[in-house]
Amino acid sequence: MKEQLDLQQHMKISVSPDKMSGVLQFIRCEENFSCTASELEALLHAFGITYGIKHDVLQSISKDPVAYSLQQTIVAEGLPGKHGKDGRIVYSLEMKQEHKPEENESGQIDFKETKRLLNVQKGQLIARKLPATDGESGKTVIGTEVPGKKGREARIKAGKNIVCNAERTLVYAAIDGLFTITGNDIINVFPVYEVNGDVDYRTGNIDFVGTVVIRGNVLTGFKVRAAGDIRVVGGVEGAELETDGSIEITGGIMAGGKGAVKAGHSVRCSFIQDGFVVAGEDVLVSQSIMHSQVRAGRSVVCSGAKGLIVGGLIQAGESVSARTAGNSMSTATSIEVGVRPELREELKELRKTLKEYSEALEKTDKALVILDQMAAMGTIASDKLALRVKLGATKKKSVQEMEELRERVFDIERSLEDSSIAKVEIRSTVYGGTKVVIGRYTRFIKEPASRVQFRYIEGEIMMSVIQ
Repeated sequence: MKEQLDLQQHMKISVSPDKMSGVLQFIRCEENFSCTASELEALLHAFGITYGIKHDVLQSISKDPVAYSLQQTIVAEGLPGKHGKDGRIVYSLEMKQEHKPEENESGQIDFKETKRLLNVQKGQLIARKLPATDGESGKTVIGTEVPGKKGREARIKAGKNIVCNAERTLVYAAIDGLFTITGNDIINVFPVYEVNGDVDYRTGNIDFVGTVVIRGNVLTGFKVRAAGDIRVVGGVEGAELETDGSIEITGGIMAGGKGAVKAGHSVRCSFIQDGFVVAGEDVLVSQSIMHSQVRAGRSVVCSGAKGLIVGGLIQAGESVSARTAGNSMSTATSIEVGVRPELREELKELRKTLKEYSEALEKTDKALVILDQMAAMGTIASDKLALRVKLGATKKKSVQEMEELRERVFDIERSLEDSSIAKVEIRSTVYGGTKVVIGRYTRFIKEPASRVQFRYIEGEIMMSVIQ
């Protein structure tokens, strides 16, 4: 005890507010001052610090107190609790769908080899939910337990023609049909609708809940809407095609500045001319993209034998790859990567929703204050009491939903600022008149260059030669 009192005249011990660290600081330290590691440890115990003591640090202080006399020294550290793993949805091996192009040894993409649509039989298991795991407990420096946070549970998003078991951990097909994952990972089984010919006045517009197969052309002015995939064994003129799945066009898109082709996943075709194409994932073109607006959430690939991008605006969340960009006439051609226009729109809507939630929550709080005052005075009627309970539940739910919305806003803002994986790759020639944009940075190409790649590095867009 005497040693502890003596040490307390020379130093003080403090514990951080979260109780996860203990700090030693000298008050004064004469030249003849000395102490042992055991005495220092006893002093920590006197202040309630029993866990995570740094014995090597105490030894160092006891050997040379003067060296530590002018600084704060961490002498104990707690063990933080560990988060458990998030739950996830896994699909049966045969159900796995890849929406990436197949390349041969020379790096060219063969769009003639298309993958067959995935058919499932009634009662077939197509997905299962793996549960989240519990976190691991930690401990503070004063010996109290820090509970670990359990991982976030996955949620099966049931769409059309599927059934789940009572525990909602297994997903089965309810009909024979096409297994398709639409936007936001919704699981569906769709039947297929086929058109044996052109989409014209004979067929009229198509709006279907499954997959559409068109064995002909889609003519100017007509609309095809599908919740599954769209396959056109022909060409597309100035028509409107829209789907939550993917679009595959054996021919090309000759739009004449009319219509639009929009897919939740990928768009594959031979060429795009004077068109407007949007894909949640990839736009894969085997010949050329000319004077068009093309947006892809992940990548735009135009690397066939011709692989030409001339004029218009190409936007991709991650990468653009082509053989040639621009032409010898310096036709204005813009290529942007690291840009997610749909995310910016989502961010705008999220902020609007958060504002509405906040205003509603403010009204709820005001009503609860009045009801709480009535309850405290014992003058609240039974119907008002029921209203008070209902408003309390509404408030709790709103706060939880607002927190989820804020997490999504944070995720989107972070992704918009991250351009580290974005790139533009031109395997033959990029001509003057081409503009390359990565994130918020722009580079204008003045002279032709061959076999080059553009990336954002340390505040500027760098051009390097492809080996």
